[in-house]
Amino acid sequence: MNWLILVIAGLFEVVFSYCLGMAREVSGPKSYIWYAGFLAAVVVSMGLLIKATQTLSPGTAYAVWTGIGAVGTVLVGIFVFKDPATFWRLFFIGLLILSIVGLKAVSH
Repeated sequence: MNWLILVIAGLFEVVFSYCLGMAREVSGPKSYIWYAGFLAAVVVSMGLLIKATQTLSPGTAYAVWTGIGAVGTVLVGIFVFKDPATFWRLFFIGLLILSIVGLKAVSH
């Protein structure tokens, strides 16, 4: 169950980076709504990370959490914000995913 909580925490990390990107795209009062979404997503993400580390190794949990956030943020950048999807960028995202799976596989 705590692995599921950790994955959800990582997805909320993607949400807070998405909110930051959207806040950059708009101006005026609309940006404050995105910043509020950012703060809410940070609170949820950190709270779930704390919950997951009560039974999972903090080092592994943190690495998986940041890995999910990094992969998700890059994918959001490619699909939403039209960042370039170069071979090397996709190669290293794949390598990061393999590393996350590997950490889960060797964890207790």
